[in-house]
Amino acid sequence: MLDRLGWCWRLVATGLCFAGFGLGGLLLWALVFPTVSLLIREPAQRARVSRRIIHLTFRFFVGLMRWLGVLTYEVHGLERLNRPGLLILANHPSLIDVVFLISFTPLADCVVKAALLRNPFTRGPVLAARFIFNNAGPPMLSDCIASVQSGSHLIIFPEGTRSTPGAPLALQRGAANVAVRGHIPITPVVITCDPSTLTKGEPWWRVPPKRPHFCLLVREDLPTDKLIEGCTSDALAARRLTDYLSDYFTSETRRDC
Repeated sequence: MLDRLGWCWRLVATGLCFAGFGLGGLLLWALVFPTVSLLIREPAQRARVSRRIIHLTFRFFVGLMRWLGVLTYEVHGLERLNRPGLLILANHPSLIDVVFLISFTPLADCVVKAALLRNPFTRGPVLAARFIFNNAGPPMLSDCIASVQSGSHLIIFPEGTRSTPGAPLALQRGAANVAVRGHIPITPVVITCDPSTLTKGEPWWRVPPKRPHFCLLVREDLPTDKLIEGCTSDALAARRLTDYLSDYFTSETRRDC
């Protein structure tokens, strides 16, 4: 009986969180970011302030989800994010992975799906923060490298979309190309969620039988230049690095938190 009541509460609380997230996005778009635009005219500074606002908003949202009993979480190695200019690569098991990452990363920049522009709840924040869209073509690569070189924490999910539970990880080469062509070491973040929730194609109301527990592990940097040593071209190096990252995340996600 208690388990059933707990599940019902988490269903209600999850709905409240999704509604609050959407409403928050609309308020940021309609009120907060227009005010920031009026007060700060310089585009780069305006984007930095907007990113800080998103960071604080997501930090509050993560705390709210835990307080309501929707989920629990733990983070290890957070001190490794207290450095400027990081290329953060993470696996992507759940819809709210990016919320967790940005909530713990004050200088976060992101490569995001262009579809977020068509969503009224996300359009305002991603435009105000000047996040990088994944349909930008060749300039996207140089924008990513410039972001890290400017001191930002660039977050990329190499899979490009959420993982399919039980299926092998399928990484795209975009993230590896950024690391290779920018000669940037990789800061890997391994995300696990037990039981799984908000996976690809799963609606928010399909609440798991017990509270999901998220674990974020910020691992030691991976030395890009050493991993691609001996490669005769950037294309070959990106391919080798992608294969390495696929094996790395597959192995790391199988470990206990």
